[in-house]
Amino acid sequence: MKDYTFYIAAAYGFAALVVVTVIAKIMLDYRALRQKLTRFDNKERNR
Repeated sequence: MKDYTFYIAAAYGFAALVVVTVIAKIMLDYRALRQKLTRFDNKERNR
Protein backbone atom coordinates (compact mmCIF):
# COMPACT_ATOMS: atom_id res chain seq x y z
CA MET A 1 0.00 0.00 0.00
CA LYS A 2 1.31 3.44 -0.95
CA ASP A 3 1.72 6.32 1.42
CA TYR A 4 -1.05 8.83 0.71
CA THR A 5 -0.09 11.27 3.46
CA PHE A 6 0.77 14.05 1.00
CA TYR A 7 -2.56 13.78 -0.80
CA ILE A 8 -4.52 13.73 2.44
CA ALA A 9 -2.64 16.77 3.75
CA ALA A 10 -3.17 18.58 0.43
CA ALA A 11 -6.89 17.83 0.55
CA TYR A 12 -7.18 19.16 4.11
CA GLY A 13 -5.15 22.21 3.15
CA PHE A 14 -7.36 22.91 0.14
CA ALA A 15 -10.52 22.47 2.24
CA ALA A 16 -9.16 24.88 4.85
CA LEU A 17 -8.34 27.41 2.13
CA VAL A 18 -11.87 27.16 0.74
CA VAL A 19 -13.42 27.62 4.20
CA VAL A 20 -11.23 30.64 4.99
CA THR A 21 -12.06 32.18 1.60
CA VAL A 22 -15.80 31.74 2.13
CA ILE A 23 -15.60 33.24 5.63
CA ALA A 24 -13.62 36.23 4.33
CA LYS A 25 -16.15 36.79 1.52
CA ILE A 26 -19.04 36.68 4.00
CA MET A 27 -17.30 39.15 6.32
CA LEU A 28 -16.58 41.59 3.47
CA ASP A 29 -20.13 41.31 2.19
CA TYR A 30 -21.51 41.91 5.70
CA ARG A 31 -19.36 45.02 6.10
CA ALA A 32 -20.52 46.41 2.76
CA LEU A 33 -24.16 45.67 3.64
CA ARG A 34 -23.83 47.44 6.99
CA GLN A 35 -22.41 50.52 5.26
CA LYS A 36 -25.25 50.58 2.74
CA LEU A 37 -27.85 50.15 5.47
CA THR A 38 -26.29 52.95 7.51
CA ARG A 39 -26.45 55.29 4.51
CA PHE A 40 -30.05 54.25 3.87
CA ASP A 41 -31.00 54.82 7.51
CA ASN A 42 -29.37 58.26 7.51
CA LYS A 43 -31.30 59.24 4.38
CA GLU A 44 -34.58 58.13 5.94
CA ARG A 45 -33.92 60.09 9.14
CA ASN A 46 -33.22 63.27 7.19
CA ARG A 47 -36.65 63.26 5.55
